Amino acid sequence: MIDDNASEEKRLQESFRQKTWDETVTKDSWMVFKVMSEFVDGYEKLAKIGPCVSIFGSARLKREDKYYEMAVEIAKKITEIGFGVITGGGPGIMEAGNKGAKEGGGKSIGLNIELPFEQHFNPYIDKSYSMDFDYFFVRKVMFVKYSQGFIVLPGGFGTLDELSEAITLIQTHKIGRFPIVLIGSEFWSGLLDWFSNTLLKNGLIAEGDLSLFRIVDTADEAVAHIKAFYDKYSVSVNF
Repeated sequence: MIDDNASEEKRLQESFRQKTWDETVTKDSWMVFKVMSEFVDGYEKLAKIGPCVSIFGSARLKREDKYYEMAVEIAKKITEIGFGVITGGGPGIMEAGNKGAKEGGGKSIGLNIELPFEQHFNPYIDKSYSMDFDYFFVRKVMFVKYSQGFIVLPGGFGTLDELSEAITLIQTHKIGRFPIVLIGSEFWSGLLDWFSNTLLKNGLIAEGDLSLFRIVDTADEAVAHIKAFYDKYSVSVNF
């Protein structure tokens, strides 16, 4: 009798595990359609924006921070040479980028991401170009596909992720080269030293990879680099 009860309990456990696994597989399969819908919505809306530059940086920097003020200035100057501005749609540097775009009379796009903290839409995004994403990877595709340049101000893991993604795609020739500008030599010098003294020294990157981006300290230098690139090359949509 004891053996029969043990066998029945084992059978029920196996049945429960299989049911749970089957439900997980079904849920994962349906998730594909949600991912597809985010791609479709993003492509349809952003295909109309024209040439843009994405501005990245920390959501945590306050309005009185020098990099916030610099992001406003950069974004305004970027619109004055004919580009719209794309940001992650949130506070901090993202807000500064959208604010500068508004002040310059250019398109101000925000690609927001649903997060449990920090993230909320800033008030400087054009209503017709305000988008929400659940998936970071879909959002990053939109940044890369519809940007003709990246301007990266000080930020944390998310900023580093977006910077690394762009450098990797250019390095591996998955997308055409476009200008990547890092703002603030004081902030970025430690990372650049690590690239040179650790990655390059150990043969993990090529020397030419260090030329895939440029570090500058002023808004004028950043905008001039973008402008010089497109005075030489035509603007095109990535991949």
